[in-house]
Amino acid sequence: MTKLLIVEDEEAILSAMRRGFEYEGYSVVTASDGQSALRAAKRSKPDLVILDLMLPRLSGIGVCERLRGDGDRVPIIMLTAREHEADKVLGLRVGADDYVTKPFSFLELLARVEAVLRRSRSGAESSEAALTIDPKRMEARKNGRLLDLSRREFLLVEYFANHAGEIVTRDQLLDAVWGYNAFPFTRTVDTHVAKLRKKVEDDPSRPKLIVTIHGLGYKYLG
Repeated sequence: MTKLLIVEDEEAILSAMRRGFEYEGYSVVTASDGQSALRAAKRSKPDLVILDLMLPRLSGIGVCERLRGDGDRVPIIMLTAREHEADKVLGLRVGADDYVTKPFSFLELLARVEAVLRRSRSGAESSEAALTIDPKRMEARKNGRLLDLSRREFLLVEYFANHAGEIVTRDQLLDAVWGYNAFPFTRTVDTHVAKLRKKVEDDPSRPKLIVTIHGLGYKYLG
């Protein structure tokens, strides 16, 4: 049975989500503050975390940062009542996989949970296709096969690998791979990522390693 950890400090919302997901056949563990959430995540090993942004004792951002800092790759959906784009971007940048803005319908949240779980399981099933990076030799291999990468393509894939699971913006890539002194355009990043995908993806038209996060940048799922 798929296990969810739901972290929400508003009792009525927490109770409604718990009832809804249990009715749908999920096992549910709950927490109402950030510190309890960390203990519950460590103890119960959930398959996915639904995490409110505004929590007592430790914010949702703090919880997400601590989990990712400890190497926990559990999928996380962030809940936020805020409409400011910066809060959503921050949640994604510290490692959340998706976000839902309050107020939301249960059916919308259920659909998001199912979608994130599908992506997570698909990634686990295809983990043998992940890249291996050798920085000293500036080499990358897929399934043991040496990839024919240019220097810039290697620097791109190395940066992605070093920030696996994070949202990486085009400006970050420009700074790390090209350097701002070169004054390249952000479109240059898209062009190079498209070329890189042709070498690292099984199906470049449906990328699974380097995915586009629309309006934000890219995320490496290797």
